[in-house]
Amino acid sequence: MLSRRLLSITFTIIIVFSCSIVIGTVDLRSYFQPITGSLQQQQSIQCCRRDTESNHLNVYMYDLPRRFNIGMIRRSSDETPVNVTTLPPWPRVSGLKKQHSVEYWVMASLLHDGDGERKEAVRVFDPEMADVFFVPFFSSLSFNTHGHYMKDPATEIDRQLQVDLLEFLRKSKYWQRSGGRDHVIPMHHPNAFRFLREQINASILIVSDFGRYPKIMSNLTKDVVAPYVHIVDFFLDDDPPDPFESRNTLLFFRGRTVRKDEGIVRAKLAKVLVGYDDVSYESSVASSEGIKASTEGMRSSKFCLSPAGDTPSSCRLFDAIVSHCVPVIVSDQIELPYEDELDYNEFAVFFSVNEALKPDYMVSQLRQISKERWLEMWRRLKSISHHYEFQYPPKAEDAVNMLWRQVKHKLPVVKLAVHRNRRLKIPDWWR
Repeated sequence: MLSRRLLSITFTIIIVFSCSIVIGTVDLRSYFQPITGSLQQQQSIQCCRRDTESNHLNVYMYDLPRRFNIGMIRRSSDETPVNVTTLPPWPRVSGLKKQHSVEYWVMASLLHDGDGERKEAVRVFDPEMADVFFVPFFSSLSFNTHGHYMKDPATEIDRQLQVDLLEFLRKSKYWQRSGGRDHVIPMHHPNAFRFLREQINASILIVSDFGRYPKIMSNLTKDVVAPYVHIVDFFLDDDPPDPFESRNTLLFFRGRTVRKDEGIVRAKLAKVLVGYDDVSYESSVASSEGIKASTEGMRSSKFCLSPAGDTPSSCRLFDAIVSHCVPVIVSDQIELPYEDELDYNEFAVFFSVNEALKPDYMVSQLRQISKERWLEMWRRLKSISHHYEFQYPPKAEDAVNMLWRQVKHKLPVVKLAVHRNRRLKIPDWWR
């Protein structure tokens, strides 16, 4: 009798428990939470790791023969692609070639195999994993080395390098796949790649400005504006007791005053700015003595004038930034690096060309800027000037990492263009 009663109770419990599961009053997962919870936690950690890794821009760099890049720095018959051990340092004496050397520092950042956590871009060796493709052709150095005078026989070398590069790229299935839209090509000098540039106009170009490009070829939507590599030394020990009073000159300029195109404003400014005791406006050419004088002048001035050069931009702006001298920008069509991240109004002053050429207007406006406001701009300059420093090995938030971040910002537009191009059966009606 006892065994029958126990069997009946057991059967009743099983029936009740089964019904509870069916109607949802008992959740079996709670009994296995330690197991399922740990599995979910592991999966979450793995997802987080993938997300962290995906924050890097994956860049595939083509292996080009050295004549396309470092062969212009260190001549050699060796045509094997450059690697981290064969990368030569940028020459200590390189004159004005330095200011357009962005291409060197960008390539060097990909060769560097240091701390990946502090890099915006990492090199991948499987092109299928790449977000973008970097083309390590030193087009600016090629112009400055082979074609600077545009008419001498050496110019043919510059043209032939461009022909050979396009032949190489057109054989790449990754170039063919996107039409070059996901390829990054540095063209910082206004005359870089001047013979065949219209054949790479779909790519992400790294430029100094858009002064010599038609809008259909180069624009802010797809391209990246890079700073010049500064010529004066970075001001490291700028901590005087009274920064405002320690800088005796109100407005400083030293450089070429006779330029082409937009740069003609410089000669006009020379006439407008004459006769002020606290304004220094000097004509000079690039030399070691001139660079030394510019360094001293910028570090002892409150404001540094940055008018347009032959194109809307010039290196002088970035020399002023690393000297912590508040830039006074006179250039109606200038575009600025990292402007989606930085507000230049916080550390620079802008005048249109017409405003700057009004007698007494610009100087009187600068005099009205209070000491407190100037100190705010000076402190802001000190806090952001490292974004304009090109160096090897690269460091977090320096110029090269900022540029790679800018490239990453272009990816949604690039992907849209690539995907549309693949499915279109007729010519693009937006063109």
